[in-house]
Amino acid sequence: MPKTHKPRAGSLQFWPRVRAAKLLPSVNWVALEKKHLQYQKRLLGFIGYKAGMLRALVRDLTPNSLTKNKQITIPITLIECPPMKLLSVRFYKNNNVVFDILADDLDKELKRKLKLPREKGKKKATDEFMKIVGEKEKKFDDIKIIVYSLVKKSRLKKTPDIIEMGISGNLNDKIDFVKSCFKKELNILDFFNKKQLLDIHAVTKGHGFVGPIKRFGFGLKQSKSEKGRRRPGSLGPWTPSRVTFRAPLAGQHGFFTRIQYNSQIIDIGSAEKIKMELPHYGTIKTTYVALKGSVQGPAKRQIMLTLSLRETKKAAKENFELLNFLK
Repeated sequence: MPKTHKPRAGSLQFWPRVRAAKLLPSVNWVALEKKHLQYQKRLLGFIGYKAGMLRALVRDLTPNSLTKNKQITIPITLIECPPMKLLSVRFYKNNNVVFDILADDLDKELKRKLKLPREKGKKKATDEFMKIVGEKEKKFDDIKIIVYSLVKKSRLKKTPDIIEMGISGNLNDKIDFVKSCFKKELNILDFFNKKQLLDIHAVTKGHGFVGPIKRFGFGLKQSKSEKGRRRPGSLGPWTPSRVTFRAPLAGQHGFFTRIQYNSQIIDIGSAEKIKMELPHYGTIKTTYVALKGSVQGPAKRQIMLTLSLRETKKAAKENFELLNFLK
């Protein structure tokens, strides 16, 4: 028999391989704002929760496709996206926060989670915002908003998730958008459409402490190998006389922050469209997004949906008309 050979699969691009610091990953909003400067719907991202996977019966309308105008089934992932609300507005000057205005009428669950300042004698958030914006000499050059999800509406949990989000457009466009956000729920249907490409920022499913075979995917040694089969044959050369970080060793596997690029929106809508119960999740009670393919993480995992940063020609050409959801 020929010798079994498989090089290690774990990329050194992701190093060190440690557990993610937080469940909702940070996003490079500066790069997204430059890419989507002309985007008219302003908000560049949205918080979602992975519900599960289904199949979708679609008609393939992709040009030059082998299955053009034919009905095919494709795998889809459902992500529930309950509404979001404004927590605060951040004003930046030279990439430093100079003002931070806390919004009014915050939820009880949010007040329990955060140590918020006392509201006695506090001015209205809209008045504070208009005062800073109305000054002749602008003491800021950028605006971002901090939002929180109304996850209680999905009955998934009570504690909301909080994240900072970027806004598209120039400074005046951002000011106008923030004015419209006070005391208002933000719905995903107002910001994303069908056939758009999204990037998925999320934490993968955790597997804990595992051995090098599962962690890096190389083949087992021969049956009578010395010092174990499920380990590398050599940990490195004699010189330098130490084990380098490149040697595939046992350690943490999974629960890593990863980005999945260019997932297409197959469908977007309210909960009435999907009444079926999903395993480990239940039924969708608010709005949802159906994305082509799989998404990292287990059911109920927090997910950050953003506009595509580097869309490819192939992904942009794909076109599917949804006919029905299948189990």
